[in-house]
Amino acid sequence: MIIGVGIDVAEIERFGAALERTPQLAGRLFLERELTLPSGERRGIASLAARFAAKEAVAKALGAPGGLHWADAEVYVEESGQPRLRVRGTVAARAAELGVRHWHVSLSHDAGVASAVVIAEG
Repeated sequence: MIIGVGIDVAEIERFGAALERTPQLAGRLFLERELTLPSGERRGIASLAARFAAKEAVAKALGAPGGLHWADAEVYVEESGQPRLRVRGTVAARAAELGVRHWHVSLSHDAGVASAVVIAEG
């Protein structure tokens, strides 16, 4: 059963400008392993913008309650290339309250826009 669906878009250039303007923002939004590739290189702005959109979409799928922490929703990619979501803390608590047992995540970026769709399934 679908408990919630969230979708969000982020303008890549605007998101990148926000990270440049406020360097500590990246540390508030992402875990270190979300910021870097397996090689240790920093992830590109388009990829980070898509991950940010996914975090926004998670909040929407959970009914957009206040008090969720950005780092409590981690977007990662399996070796197959499929994006996944790992939740903890405030996000896991809200998901448990609603009966969420599985997450579906889709990320995309093209033409200057990053987007994400998240489905919370019970």
